[in-house]
Amino acid sequence: MELNGRVALITGGKRIGSVVATELARAGADIAMVYRQSRAEAEETAAAVRGLGRRATVVQGDLRDPEACERVVDETVDALGRLDVLVNMASVYHSKPFDELTVKDWDASLEIDLRAAFLCARAAAPHMRRLRGGRIINFADWTPRSGRPRYTGLLPYYVAKAGVIALTEVLALELASDQILVNAIAPGPIVAPEGASDEEFSAVERATPLGHWGGEGEIAKMVLALIDSDFVTGETIRVDGGRHLK
Repeated sequence: MELNGRVALITGGKRIGSVVATELARAGADIAMVYRQSRAEAEETAAAVRGLGRRATVVQGDLRDPEACERVVDETVDALGRLDVLVNMASVYHSKPFDELTVKDWDASLEIDLRAAFLCARAAAPHMRRLRGGRIINFADWTPRSGRPRYTGLLPYYVAKAGVIALTEVLALELASDQILVNAIAPGPIVAPEGASDEEFSAVERATPLGHWGGEGEIAKMVLALIDSDFVTGETIRVDGGRHLK
């Protein structure tokens, strides 16, 4: 898909999402950014997109609310006239021991990471059908893509991201006749979590065959590659520097 003049909606626009947005704009896309609380960061990204000569809009939405998932898609189309690309990046990542997990913890991961991705895709599909095609890119994680958990304390997150892989495959099949291609990206060590110590940072480098963190730009490159392809669908692609090999 050629991005010039197309519209991309990105949920979860902090950090990596901001870089993805600006790179898509650099390739010619107009951008809608969804935020829940971080309006200032979304507006900053939108300003960067406009600085590249593209249109941008920011949309507030708590994607735990099913109605908000439909609304953010509709507001994107109202503001920018169409929808060609949906990038489901919104995610919840918290570590908590198994014995301390609550139903609220479980719901938080499943509602944002999995259910919201489905609901946003369901809302986006009719708009893409009218354009005779589109792209949906979900975000999983390198650990469920590798087929087994690696760390304790992340049970709801792991289950949700494993569900994203399954959702991607089923959506790809369901939407193939509409020329809507659905794929997922499974990031590994891209950027260190806020508050990570020097030792934690170095330990990840040692555990990664390529020996370094990837950086946000590597995710943006893969998003662009999946948008560009007209014949890849139903795939979950690891961007992890070979971390799954160890």
